[in-house]
Amino acid sequence: MANEGNNDTRKGSISHVIFDMDGLLLDTEKFYTEVQEIILARYNKTFDWSLKAKMMGKKAIEAARVFVEETGISDSLTAEDFLVEREEMLQKMFPTSDLMPGASRLIHHLHESGIPICVATGTHTRHFDLKTQRHSELFSLMHHIVRGDDPEVKQGKPSPDIFLAAANRFEGGPVDPQRILVFEDAPSGVLAAKNAGMSVIMVPDERLDSSYHEVADQVLSSLLDFNPADWGLPPFENASTKLV
Repeated sequence: MANEGNNDTRKGSISHVIFDMDGLLLDTEKFYTEVQEIILARYNKTFDWSLKAKMMGKKAIEAARVFVEETGISDSLTAEDFLVEREEMLQKMFPTSDLMPGASRLIHHLHESGIPICVATGTHTRHFDLKTQRHSELFSLMHHIVRGDDPEVKQGKPSPDIFLAAANRFEGGPVDPQRILVFEDAPSGVLAAKNAGMSVIMVPDERLDSSYHEVADQVLSSLLDFNPADWGLPPFENASTKLV
């Protein structure tokens, strides 16, 4: 799965990179899916990827409202109660989070090449700390991290708030959005990046309907497939660079 970018005029002007986290750098989306399947089973309902697509990348309470309303269980379970019930299960799962393929290689490469990088995630601070506790060294390479509970992020994705906040905090910021490349896996995140005026590469789960791919400037099956030189960024110097 790969398409050519539709924004060729910007490809040589990228100077900064912003990463989403869940499902892009960390393999955490599976935890949300598992917990939501368990909860819905009580109501004899199933969780599918059309619903998943509407929830991905949003702030927790916004995703929770989508969940209870779209599944028709809002009379039995409020969005707030859903989050409370989900929390206990997720807190046990998050510390086991693994990196997605290619995440470590790309982050180390950009950092070592002097490209400013950061994370913009809808995850709030408490969950962020649980998810990243095994990967603190990698996340320490980020210039800064903007989380969903940041006071500057008034609205969650697809609002551009979080990406604009991230652009403001780079050294010498705010950075021109046209000089920023965003990596995302979620439809709402791709829209948020485009609403911020940035270029965006989508690395979606293969189960996500391909109609969501159209907004992105490029679509990849994995971070392993990213070629920095395609965007005017320093190339991987050694083809045998450890692919992790």
